Amino acid sequence: MNTTLIKDITIINEGQSFVGSLLIEDDRISKIFGSDEVLPNTDVVIEGKGKLLLPGAIDDQVHFREPGLTHKAEIHTEAKAAAAGGITSFMEMPNTKPQATTHAVLEDKYELASKKSIANYSFYIGATNDNLEELLKTDPEKVCGIKVFMGSSTGNMLVDNEETLKEIFSKAPTLIATHCEDEDTIQGNLKTYKEKYGEEVPFEMHHLIRSEEACYKSSLKASSLARKHGARLHILHLTTAKELELLDKDMPLEEKKVTGEVCVHHLWFSNEDYKKYGARIKWNPAIKTLKDRDALREGLKNGNLDIVATDHAPHTKEEKKGTYFNAPSGGPLVQHALVAMLEMAKDGIFTYEQVVEKMSHSPAKLFRIKERGFIREGYKADLVIVDPKKKWTVNSENIYSKCGWSPFEEQEFSHTVSHTFINGHLAYNNGTFNEDKKGERLTFAQ
Repeated sequence: MNTTLIKDITIINEGQSFVGSLLIEDDRISKIFGSDEVLPNTDVVIEGKGKLLLPGAIDDQVHFREPGLTHKAEIHTEAKAAAAGGITSFMEMPNTKPQATTHAVLEDKYELASKKSIANYSFYIGATNDNLEELLKTDPEKVCGIKVFMGSSTGNMLVDNEETLKEIFSKAPTLIATHCEDEDTIQGNLKTYKEKYGEEVPFEMHHLIRSEEACYKSSLKASSLARKHGARLHILHLTTAKELELLDKDMPLEEKKVTGEVCVHHLWFSNEDYKKYGARIKWNPAIKTLKDRDALREGLKNGNLDIVATDHAPHTKEEKKGTYFNAPSGGPLVQHALVAMLEMAKDGIFTYEQVVEKMSHSPAKLFRIKERGFIREGYKADLVIVDPKKKWTVNSENIYSKCGWSPFEEQEFSHTVSHTFINGHLAYNNGTFNEDKKGERLTFAQ
């Protein structure tokens, strides 16, 4: 049995912060000690004084681009970036090549991850207008959810057939996660701004093209379908104040049927940043106004919003150099999401406890992930040590995503992820990776 003691560290877990020690035996948390308890002898001792111990973050929305788009990213590289950022588990989206709209393709992705991913993993199966039979075969204990693009998407993954939507929402065996933007509204806005600017539409117009109306209209449709048919709906990357009224509120997360996720970039940036960052912060749905950003922050604090994720979606530097119509939407975030949230906590926007709740506890609760997301005896030892006093600046030399860039370049962060344990294995240690063990497939208590 391999044993590691993390000693005299501030443990942040389940709404509390206290100084204690933690024993890892093989892949699990064996014992949590108070500050005055006698500690055992172990193979490895890590001194934690002045540092923070958090449960590993769980990212419920990433695009790691494999298979088929590996010039942008790979499971191997992006899982390493995630581990370096304190994300110990991820759930990956189906719009790869081929698209994961059958269980055969889905299982191929699981096989890839078992060989390549240093982090724990799950993969969504993607809905189309004509794969209902495949969706209904989904095992809710082995697959995180069904992804429905209720707005523009790649390939044929836009689900706009009313009968198909009814069938999915009434019969889905697991959680439904949606990308909500109304395509007709977007196309109408696009026509307006193209008539005004021609091919030189400024990036500052992105939030007006992929507008509040486009988001709300689609989110309203999804939430109405979920309430009508009793489905579990999780609306991904919410961007507007108006959409928050559509979510369940004032009840325990486990009882909610319509839940919401917000992404780090929508909490950090606003439309005022497009002029500086341009394509680097072009995401779908778009980063909206300061008013929306502040409402999202408040929604997170008051429990209306449930989860913080990344929508990590890398593109190459060359691709991002294009004009508005040519530069693809999306960017890398897994390495910097946790430290960005901790930076906002330092600034008084959130508390450490809220960051842990929304990035670790709530994903585990919402997706019913077995034995992860909390610092509890007997749980898998997915743990992150953070130095809250070690400043560092993001630059091209310390970015681990394959694309080699970040919207946070030149940003100084006050917190540093020093150690990341995944299933008790020290996968990341102060800039060094140990890939002797791979992550595990997430399982769900449905």
